[in-house]
Amino acid sequence: MNKIALKSLRRIAAGMVGVTVFSMTACNPEPDESDLYTFTGETIESFIKKDSSLTSFNYILSRVGYHNLLAAYGIYTCFAPVNDGVEAYCDSLYDDPEAVIPHNGMTERSLQGLTDSLCLSIARFHLTMKEQSIVSLTETVGGSVSTMLGYDFETGTDSLGRIVLNNKAAIVSSDNKATNGLIHIINNVVPRSGRMADDALDRDGRFSIFSEALKITGLADSLQKKEKKVSAFVQRPRENYNGTIYPITECKVRFTIFAEPDEVLAQHGINSLDDLIKYANEVYGKAPDWYDYMSENKLTVSTGNDYTNRFNALNMFVAYHILYAGMPVNQIVFEKSSSVFWNYVNGGEPYDYYETMLPHTILKAWVPSSVGTGRTLLLNRYQTYNTLTNEVGTMGTNHEVIRRGVEVTRGASVTPAPLNGYIHPINDLLVYDRMVARGVLNERLRFNVTDLFHELANNGLRFDPPIPSQYSQDRVGIPIDYFDNIRCYDEGICFSYFLHGNWRAYQCDQLSFWGRYDYAFKLPPVPTGLYEIRIVYPPLSYGSFMQYYIGNSNSVQSMTAIGLPQDSRIDATDPRIGWTAAADEEDQGIASDVAMHNRGYMRAPHSFRGHGGDESYVSCRLEAGYGTMIIRSVLGRVQISQGTENWMRIKTLDPDNPQAIFGLDFIELVPVGIVDNQEYTEDWY
Repeated sequence: MNKIALKSLRRIAAGMVGVTVFSMTACNPEPDESDLYTFTGETIESFIKKDSSLTSFNYILSRVGYHNLLAAYGIYTCFAPVNDGVEAYCDSLYDDPEAVIPHNGMTERSLQGLTDSLCLSIARFHLTMKEQSIVSLTETVGGSVSTMLGYDFETGTDSLGRIVLNNKAAIVSSDNKATNGLIHIINNVVPRSGRMADDALDRDGRFSIFSEALKITGLADSLQKKEKKVSAFVQRPRENYNGTIYPITECKVRFTIFAEPDEVLAQHGINSLDDLIKYANEVYGKAPDWYDYMSENKLTVSTGNDYTNRFNALNMFVAYHILYAGMPVNQIVFEKSSSVFWNYVNGGEPYDYYETMLPHTILKAWVPSSVGTGRTLLLNRYQTYNTLTNEVGTMGTNHEVIRRGVEVTRGASVTPAPLNGYIHPINDLLVYDRMVARGVLNERLRFNVTDLFHELANNGLRFDPPIPSQYSQDRVGIPIDYFDNIRCYDEGICFSYFLHGNWRAYQCDQLSFWGRYDYAFKLPPVPTGLYEIRIVYPPLSYGSFMQYYIGNSNSVQSMTAIGLPQDSRIDATDPRIGWTAAADEEDQGIASDVAMHNRGYMRAPHSFRGHGGDESYVSCRLEAGYGTMIIRSVLGRVQISQGTENWMRIKTLDPDNPQAIFGLDFIELVPVGIVDNQEYTEDWY
């Protein structure tokens, strides 16, 4: 896979560790200090050491050796709390009436009473592995910042307009420059949570009705798992790559909970748990009429008082609020920013789909540019004829907004975030109803790899994970048993995830695999129907020769071949594919689109190019030479049932060439009514 400006994206970082609020267990290697060197200019450490207001924080850093790290080569941002803030934090730990361990393990009420593990977690929670300027923090207010501890903190603002971290620590002096990064001075220690999501939700105080519903449905118990064991990553030789891949060794389990505050429920006449039960019974009482999973499995809705029944109406209501992928608000979709235009050329908009805890359902998260300032995150927004257009080269004017969508309230998430996920307030009632099943999801459904495999979000891999400097900074190695939704049939396979960067790929990332690969992944649980299945891929001279299969389980016996074998080594301009630069054609590629589709191919979307720059850049649909992810293979049409699991298998047909690579970037499941619409045409986006 081609990459641009790799040096500008180099990530210099230490490894992550797993932690509870009161204990620390090392999971990943520390930085290899053998290849670090000390600067002669002012470093983060020398800045902190000479500032008399930061002596307590410097003591904490020195206790665990991090003063040496911050005196050495690297790129960091340090959020340094002043002495008064550290003292107040120590007092709060010592006086904590709910501490599991007396005084949280502190030996005395003083800075010196902190344990080494507390010092280590404080130090790592105040460091990031890249520069976070005050401009970038301001731009992403209401989002999160990833730390060396492996947990994020949330950003907001106070009445003075200052950036505040986890609603507690305000930046009082910003962008203090050092040779190895930036220092922001803060007035308090950034607090972090040791609570699980159900406890944090209950203690927040804004969600008393939803919290009670979470408990009586038993779904709170489903959120308790924090980590699963995985095997070791085995790096195998790969053509065209000589780097050392950082092996992922831990797999955290996290969730996202969207919750209606009591005041939002009250706007709908819901003022008690009994009111919510009544509402859920009304909304889900006839769910089998549109919820194909229930009708196909001959399930009925329960409106009784066994709320732990997965198809009790209240249980269904709550379950649809929980995603298996745990994400802060600014990571739910790959958002626009002043420096990122990878998928948003020509007016493209960010969106993703996620599986919920309501069996075999998904919801859509979307940031439409036409709403507000272009940062409004909406769930299950519905507009007519979405992904169809009445114009050439645009999204069209044939759209009517039927449902605005449920807005996720930025800057109001439960803070600090609980250990096992994130809780975000929403401004309306979130339900899986007929309009979602038959309207919102009746469009071209494009699933990025991060939509398919929730572990990438749960473990901070989707955006900018910390990687020790001795490893290649652009990808991580994934154990073959890492993903819940992948089954490997041959141990000779190797996975790596290409981290967000200047990749010529959708959302700037992809999952690559090579070796003697033969594996299957679970398709998203879409409503029942006939779908055209497409997969984007890179035509590369060192690519793969493979066969795709479809089945209703991960058993190879259930799999049947779909389409002809695919040779990804064939150049896109080969007559068998027939890709052309649409910008060179008088009709912008309309006729050649039809010809390519008849041969089983499509150009890449118009909404991403895979090249740095601004929005004046054109897409790889229109111009040659600006992307490797320029081809979608149309595999065929398949009847997909929501009532069963659906799996896609990819098997190499060239096992004697184990170094050949293939990149899994996104797949599309397109209702044939979209493909064959006689009134409008599918848009290019």
